[in-house]
Amino acid sequence: MIRKLADQGDMSIVLVEQFYDFAEELADNYTVMARGQVIAQGVGSEMQEKGIQDLVAI
Repeated sequence: MIRKLADQGDMSIVLVEQFYDFAEELADNYTVMARGQVIAQGVGSEMQEKGIQDLVAI
């Protein structure tokens, strides 16, 4: 449903997600924060090649 709403193009969606795979699948753009500071951001399709999962893994 989130992808369907986003594809309509008449709204923005801010997704705060704990499951990386779900977030990577849906992200047009991403921002990663740590302790209130932006530590990475970019185009969703580049998340895997940029190693973003390593930044958010616990």
